[in-house]
Amino acid sequence: MPKHPDRVRRLVGATNFRDLGGYLGAGGRTVRWRRLYRSDHLGGLTDADRQALQTLGIRRAFDFRGVDERAAAPYELPGLVQHPLSIEPTVAQRIHDLIGQGRAFTPELAAEFMRELYRGLVEDQSHRYAEFFEHLRASDEPVVFHCTAGKDRTGFAAALILLALGVPREQVMQDYLLTNDLYRHPPLRGTGLPADALRVLWRVQPEFLQAALQGIDAHAGGMDGYFQHRLGLGPGQREELAQHYLE
Repeated sequence: MPKHPDRVRRLVGATNFRDLGGYLGAGGRTVRWRRLYRSDHLGGLTDADRQALQTLGIRRAFDFRGVDERAAAPYELPGLVQHPLSIEPTVAQRIHDLIGQGRAFTPELAAEFMRELYRGLVEDQSHRYAEFFEHLRASDEPVVFHCTAGKDRTGFAAALILLALGVPREQVMQDYLLTNDLYRHPPLRGTGLPADALRVLWRVQPEFLQAALQGIDAHAGGMDGYFQHRLGLGPGQREELAQHYLE
């Protein structure tokens, strides 16, 4: 894991905010620092947080939250253009339906719901990630991308970026799992749901991202085929991406 004093930004009103720079990508080139940032939602930023983010020169924000999620926690930053790329949450509805049927919500079911979420990101939300990559290719201005917790919809986006830039899967997984060290989850009490099942939801596990990667591998042409035919990233487009985001 490349060490760098600027990988993690400690903010009061946001969590899991970090830089994707420094990883070794295609051709022995490293991912550029201060270009690609991932985070949880930015609706609780303090004035000091806003000042800290302004020093990073971030010009674009890509928000994977659903419509109601964005409305519940909006944000504004001077000079920051926001691009909503809505991926509606599904796990909460699954839990609601489960409880309505009188069934218990267990850690095992929580893990299965998460694996299904990641499979759905691959199969059902590729158009959103394709749009995301169109924006990334259009300019190398610094960006932040996020959802509500910055761990699943955002975690998959980060994995796609790093993989498209040629970062090895092992390194991509290590970056993905940093969420467990950095994300401050909501209180587990007071929800009426079992704490052991909630802990599964508020953390990431290798098998979650692996469920997505297995789905990608199953496509014709594997990873390269998925990038080209589902995300619009053929060899030429990936080289454009590399020109923007690799040293």
